[in-house]
Amino acid sequence: MRSSVRRTVERSQLLKGALDAAALAVVAQRDGYGYDVVRRLRAAGLADVGDASVYGTLRRLYRAGSLTSYVMPSAEGPHRRYYGITERGRAQLAEAREAWADFSRVLTDLLQTEVEVTA
Repeated sequence: MRSSVRRTVERSQLLKGALDAAALAVVAQRDGYGYDVVRRLRAAGLADVGDASVYGTLRRLYRAGSLTSYVMPSAEGPHRRYYGITERGRAQLAEAREAWADFSRVLTDLLQTEVEVTA
């Protein structure tokens, strides 16, 4: 039980650090409203992503100028706020992709290194 709790915490911490890049990547593929972005992130394998985290991330990225937004009517209920990526957001995504590639390469190398323990 304890190791599954630890894995959940570790995944949650990793997700917090990568959520901006993940949200930008999803919106760069196609504009989307909040819950649509949540569903697409989960479908991509980020099952632990929380609705509130994604909504907060989208609002923050919008305020930073990385996303644009517009409202569209919905046949299923109230109007929906859609988000699209801006040039600033594309630049931020490109930087995030480069940083992630470097970081994951280094971490993979470190995790694959055998460490000799001496007592």
